[in-house]
Amino acid sequence: MTILITGANGFLGHYLTAQLLKKGHTVVATGKGECRLPFGDNVHFQYISMDFCDPFVVHDVFKKIKPTVVVHAGAMSKPDDCEQQQWQAYLTNVEGTVTLLLNAEEQKSFFVFVSTDFVFDGLTGMYKEEDDRGPVNFYGKTKVEAEDAVQEYEYDWAIVRTVLVYGKPSSGRGNLLTVIKENLEKGEEYSVFNDQVRTPTFVEDLAAGIMAIIEKKATGIYHLSGEDILTPYEMSCKTADYLGLNKSLIRKVTAETFRQPAKRPAKTGFIIDKAKQELGYSPISFAEGLKKTFAD
Repeated sequence: MTILITGANGFLGHYLTAQLLKKGHTVVATGKGECRLPFGDNVHFQYISMDFCDPFVVHDVFKKIKPTVVVHAGAMSKPDDCEQQQWQAYLTNVEGTVTLLLNAEEQKSFFVFVSTDFVFDGLTGMYKEEDDRGPVNFYGKTKVEAEDAVQEYEYDWAIVRTVLVYGKPSSGRGNLLTVIKENLEKGEEYSVFNDQVRTPTFVEDLAAGIMAIIEKKATGIYHLSGEDILTPYEMSCKTADYLGLNKSLIRKVTAETFRQPAKRPAKTGFIIDKAKQELGYSPISFAEGLKKTFAD
């Protein structure tokens, strides 16, 4: 089984590649530019520079590799960037996904698409897989359109939605917890939202859930997140407490007091019963994830 991953240089891509290689799977990692992954000495690993928005490049790679499974983890994922560069966001998140689907179709590949809690409006929270979508920003809209395209795919597919991913940084890419650490260590104030509710996801749990989908060839939509219900502000305070840093530097803000180009859904936690039952998905607690994030 040959597994092609897009966005492999990214946060999730790094951990998913590591877990798949550990299980002996053959991984073709793709991303823009040079490889930033430390797996070059593994005989089951190959890296190919591939812009998934370029249909000619994608065609050549798929024809050569003939992937059994495609995990589409690459995206333009910063909501504010998507709001301010809507055409680029559409090209990347929608057109890029369609390009991959068309080429995967020729190979009859199992297509796994990584999506987001931002497909929901955030009015109720604790969403199940079948709940109605209603994005409140352009990033969410592009992900809804991409999900729709995946669901029209002729062969086997799965959609994985996740929430606020955190963990030990890879390839120099930080996340909320590491950003808090860096700012507080410098003695700098940092503004964090306390009116957004999430079920934050430990990156290694997310990777393990996707690997279970691949190995079980589980099709359909799956919600993969943690179970702790927290605001980003609460996550930040717990991080400061764990590291013994000054949490008074963390400034509590709301959507009313701190404006951003892209609106955020207020409450987007997940119900993960389906993933637990069908995949054996078992996420760790936020407290445990915090320890693993900052473990030496």
